[in-house]
Amino acid sequence: MEAIKKKMQMLKLDKENAIDRAEQAETDKKAAEDKCKQVSGNKITGCVRAVEINVTKYCARARHVQHLRAQPAVRAAPMAAPSSLEAVKRKIQCLQQQADEAEDRAQVLQRELDLERDLREKVRPPGLPARLSRGMKVIENRAMKDEEKMEIQEMQLKEAKHIAEEADRKYEEVARKLVILEGELERAEERAEVSEVKCSDLEEELKNVTNNLKSLEAQSEKYSEKEDKYEEEIKILSDKLKEAETRAEFAERTVAKLEKSIDDLEDELYAQKLKYKAISEELDHALNDMTSL
Repeated sequence: MEAIKKKMQMLKLDKENAIDRAEQAETDKKAAEDKCKQVSGNKITGCVRAVEINVTKYCARARHVQHLRAQPAVRAAPMAAPSSLEAVKRKIQCLQQQADEAEDRAQVLQRELDLERDLREKVRPPGLPARLSRGMKVIENRAMKDEEKMEIQEMQLKEAKHIAEEADRKYEEVARKLVILEGELERAEERAEVSEVKCSDLEEELKNVTNNLKSLEAQSEKYSEKEDKYEEEIKILSDKLKEAETRAEFAERTVAKLEKSIDDLEDELYAQKLKYKAISEELDHALNDMTSL
């Protein structure tokens, strides 16, 4: 967009330069016309032939200028052309109309010259050739100056025409790039719409996730309370387990002592049984002996 702005500014500057040069050409043209009017009003009686030649040249120049000025009007400007280009073309059309008017005046002047020449041929006062010669020189000098100014005006007009054509070309290029940028903008807007839809979906999903997170947080608080309660119960059970382990150790030591006592008693019982058996055998032998006696 910055490049487009710069190009539009360049086109605006070219337009302003073209307008300035067109106005300058118009001013010079008006000055030349005024001088021609002065010449036709003051010196026409003394220089019929020179004025006729200059009028003929002027008519040719005017037709040439008209042809040059008519060329930009033939080409139609783009429908979307800015007002600056339209102003330049209106200036050129105005110059064309002024050239037409100048040509009409030149034709009228030609007719007056023809009439004046006919009258002078009928009535020629003495000393007229000398005055005509001086007047012709003055008119020729002024005509040469007018021709130079006309040439300058033609150059300025050509330059203005070239600037207008260049402005048209630059505008067409900018318009083409603008169309491309508009297409890219439309595609970007489509992508933005798709992104907005996705963003809406993501926002909805985020809301659901947020609600789930809040629910999980509430459950987490609830579970945290249960966890504290379970930890307290685990602590109590751990204390009971330690107490039970202590009692179990004591019971194991007691059982070990009892088992040892049982082992000692069994050993002692076994020994008493052996003694009883031995005594029984002795008693049996003794009884047997007594019976045999």
